[in-house]
Amino acid sequence: MYVKPKTLSILLAATFAASMAWGTAPKNVSQTFATKAEASVKAPLQAKAPAYTGKALQNTRNGMVQGYVQNQALIWKGIPYGQAERWKAPTDVKAWNGIFDATKPGPVAIQGAMGKTKGSEDCLNLDIFHPNTKEKNLPVLFFIHGGNNQSGAADQVNWQKFAEREHVVAISINHRLGALGFNPLPALKHGTAEENSGNFAVLDFVRGLDWTKENIASFGGNANNITIAGFSSGGRDVMALLISPIAKGKFQKAISFSGGMTTSDTSWAQQIFAQHFASLVVTDGIKKSDIDAAKWLLQDTPEVRDYLQNLSADRIAAAFGHAGIRMSAFPHLYNDGIVLEKDAFATKNYNQVPLIMTTGTDEFSLYTRTDSYFSPSVKDGSIFTDPEKHKEFAFAKTYGSRLYELFNAEESAVTMFNHYGKAPIYTMKIACGNNPKLVGEKTAFTSGSIHGIWIPFATGIPTATTAGYPAGSFDNPGALALTAQIQDYLGNFMRTGNPNGKGLVTWKKWTSATKGPSQLYVNSDGTKVNIHQEYGRTTYQSILDEIVRDTSITENAKEELIKHVLSGRWFSKGLDTFFHNN
Repeated sequence: MYVKPKTLSILLAATFAASMAWGTAPKNVSQTFATKAEASVKAPLQAKAPAYTGKALQNTRNGMVQGYVQNQALIWKGIPYGQAERWKAPTDVKAWNGIFDATKPGPVAIQGAMGKTKGSEDCLNLDIFHPNTKEKNLPVLFFIHGGNNQSGAADQVNWQKFAEREHVVAISINHRLGALGFNPLPALKHGTAEENSGNFAVLDFVRGLDWTKENIASFGGNANNITIAGFSSGGRDVMALLISPIAKGKFQKAISFSGGMTTSDTSWAQQIFAQHFASLVVTDGIKKSDIDAAKWLLQDTPEVRDYLQNLSADRIAAAFGHAGIRMSAFPHLYNDGIVLEKDAFATKNYNQVPLIMTTGTDEFSLYTRTDSYFSPSVKDGSIFTDPEKHKEFAFAKTYGSRLYELFNAEESAVTMFNHYGKAPIYTMKIACGNNPKLVGEKTAFTSGSIHGIWIPFATGIPTATTAGYPAGSFDNPGALALTAQIQDYLGNFMRTGNPNGKGLVTWKKWTSATKGPSQLYVNSDGTKVNIHQEYGRTTYQSILDEIVRDTSITENAKEELIKHVLSGRWFSKGLDTFFHNN
């Protein structure tokens, strides 16, 4: 039976239900909200929550939650989906009495920010968006934010308008980040097999999916129609969930926005983690040198385990600088054989569900302009007045983006296709943002269709992004028409596993690993939409051959850019090997 709250809570809940029809809570009952601490008090887990009522006050298996109405959406924020214990698997949320305040964001994961740290280890919470209707059994989007699995938060992408237009439920989660979300050091491997993998953030994703399965009907969602999605590192996390034995059956579709395939060898990662924590060991007087400290950290002893467990969270978060899409700077997603397949993406054991992978045409522009080789010239504007620097920037952006684009979608499809025959794969290339007539010469050159170009189109929020696009870039007639079509593709996909529908250019699935179709190309010139299916194939070798033949910059500059700007990135393994051997 459903365990009822205390009599006072029942009365207060009724008061809220009456007063919250328009999303406004009476001030005299605000004290009935359950605090974060109250939400974690040990209590019997409640039975299956009642059905969705179309109101901002809803119930979960853990207790009542109070959201709010904004425009045409019902929104709940910061709902706990698990309890985090350092370097352990998350546990179920405990039931609370009273009403949980889901009108404000929950705590984000602790992370570095502008030379400082922010956030909390108590960060397992999620936001939910539902159109302001009484619709039930809607498709569910389960979104994982980007930030290299080191930074970011659930509010990175606002799914409100998408939920309103496509009539879906959208969830965005906070999860553990950095060395609190991933840690392979031997001294911590004294838990369950899943905990010993070191993939704590992946365990968070799985717990979040379990919570969604258990509770989403209370928010109008279909627990048997869940689409996992993610951006950048979140996209790579989505791809990792496709090779996660413990995630099997927990979702029905997947979307990777600029993700690609990455995993890390555990023993190699242990060496890097030991090096990063070594300076803390020296500072604390345990060892006299970084070399001795790293050796000590690689030992499986109670002393090392106690030391790590007693480090403050802010010191752990600060131990790694941002990796800049380099696995060697922060190795994570360990193919341990338990949480992720031992053979990584060479496995034959994919969780085969319909899959979309997207990419922009200028994915590396952000990393080009923020690289130390170019950032001073971008900052002082000499990137536009120094001819040599201008050409060098164009070289790095062009080839970095082509390799990154290939990595995000096309090459991933090739890698997995022969072991993914039971479910369709669709890939999309977004070319908006590089039209000088719309965004200006400078923005088109330094940004173009940047990493994250999909966001204004998928979300329907045509605001300027960090790329510095001028006002009007995404709310002109062509961009708005493209937005509607991209949203419809995604909505159709969430409903049926097929993105196609009335009024849309046919988006063809992959039919072989060596031939097309390949990408659905999407663009707009500001007045009309350009969408067509591409059939050609690009390979790493063809791009490498072009780099060799390129004479736009000197050979010395080319060597410098390859070695220090392009190398060591997620996408650059083929480039690194080729130029190391030649």
